[in-house]
Amino acid sequence: MEKTLSYSEYAQGWTSFFSYIPEMMIGMNSYFYTFKGGNLYRHNSDAVNRNYFYDTQYTSKVTSVFNLEPSTVKNFNTIVLNNSTSWHFNGFTDMSSGYIDESFYEFKEGNYFAYIRSYGGTQDLNLRSTQGIGTPIAVDASIITAVVVTFGFNLGSIISIGADAYSNNLGSPQRLGRIIAKTNTTITIDTTLGNIPLVTDYILYFQNSVAESYGLRGYYMQFELENVATDRIQLYTVGSSIFKSFP
Repeated sequence: MEKTLSYSEYAQGWTSFFSYIPEMMIGMNSYFYTFKGGNLYRHNSDAVNRNYFYDTQYTSKVTSVFNLEPSTVKNFNTIVLNNSTSWHFNGFTDMSSGYIDESFYEFKEGNYFAYIRSYGGTQDLNLRSTQGIGTPIAVDASIITAVVVTFGFNLGSIISIGADAYSNNLGSPQRLGRIIAKTNTTITIDTTLGNIPLVTDYILYFQNSVAESYGLRGYYMQFELENVATDRIQLYTVGSSIFKSFP
């Protein structure tokens, strides 16, 4: 992607880059002017929205990375923004990825706080929201668009209705459908996807990957903040609660 780089003679270095690409630019009388398509534009003007260049509205984006103790696997649980408004957050590590919507933040003591959520549909067998059940002793597929899977032991209360059931063979999980009912020894799976488990299959389930997420795990976390505001906003600092991961 092409960018416009700005050089500061005072700093003797390249100080920033911009999304817009002018044909010519010059500073004069405390204003910045550019030419685009043969038209003259004056920047840093209060007459138009922020991030509005050459008749196109852009968004504000900030990209950075947390890399504390780079040789240690860490959990990145939260994001704390010291700024004037909330920002949409997308983050990824070498092991996982997640997001925070603008509406997820809580405003407390002048800061915006939010937990990092996993993306919907995330399938990671290493997450704590993924649990194995076992191999069934019977599979009843006589019900239309549903199957009753029976196990030879008490399932307890940890399995939630609404979780996604999977069959796993040789490390390749296949989604069966959503768990719509359960008893002490059975689960009923919505099989509108057409995938019916066998009695030889190992059954496991994924809890809702958004609601049951525990942040991101990895050696580092790179993130991007995005804001669609068209007026002046401020971003002072970005922090995260980080602690060592214990497998």
